[in-house]
Amino acid sequence: MDALDGFAPLPLQEDYDNAGLQVGLTEAEVSGALLCMEATERIVDEAREKGCNLIVTHHPLIFHGLKQVSDGDYVQRTVMAAIRQGITIYSMHTNLDSAEGGVNYMMARRLGMRMDSIRLMGEHEVNGVKGGLGIVGEMAEAMTAEDFIRRVKETFGVRVAMTNELLERPVRRVAICGGAGSFMLPKAVEAGADAFLTGEMHYHEYFGQEQRVQIVVIGHYESEQYTINLLEEIINERCPEVRTCVTEVNTNPIVIHNS
Repeated sequence: MDALDGFAPLPLQEDYDNAGLQVGLTEAEVSGALLCMEATERIVDEAREKGCNLIVTHHPLIFHGLKQVSDGDYVQRTVMAAIRQGITIYSMHTNLDSAEGGVNYMMARRLGMRMDSIRLMGEHEVNGVKGGLGIVGEMAEAMTAEDFIRRVKETFGVRVAMTNELLERPVRRVAICGGAGSFMLPKAVEAGADAFLTGEMHYHEYFGQEQRVQIVVIGHYESEQYTINLLEEIINERCPEVRTCVTEVNTNPIVIHNS
């Protein structure tokens, strides 16, 4: 936990968030860490099967205070299952979104952006770690909007991308905010981005951006999926003695039907 917090300090998280310890004991010796997007009953079962007594998630299991712990919903059932199995759950959410080198940087790396060009939008600093809820940087080479959208779909393995009309100028400068990042659209435009990549936007937020910026929306889970690999990198570098396992369970609750 100290190693994770050193990379993305908990004070970087947003006021509404509940990153950090979710369930369990902190003094137990780690038998293995299962890395995933969110904790569910299936994830707890997987951790048990793989001999991991620690689950590290991106999305917190507990967002709001629990008034009871029963079988009332999947959050309560997951808490109960983790306690029964002696499994600790720890989450790295908006602090990892915000941290320099965090979720948005991983998205940029996968997309093939020039990492030396990346800068944080709304930069601030906590415990010596720079933070900002979005990034902007340059692609290695300019491309048409259609080619950029195709690159995004191939990189993140999505069949569908929601966009506004195709930008008629080349895409070179790209702003990124993974997950529900539509609130960063004005910052992206202000930063001179040709394209803005995120996971979720509301219908009315697409209006008025024609030929200002190419909006590309690919789904919340899809945009942040490589966070699991980022967690693996952080733990392997900072706690090499800890065995890590990447989940084999897809916890995305949204299913795309083509037929």
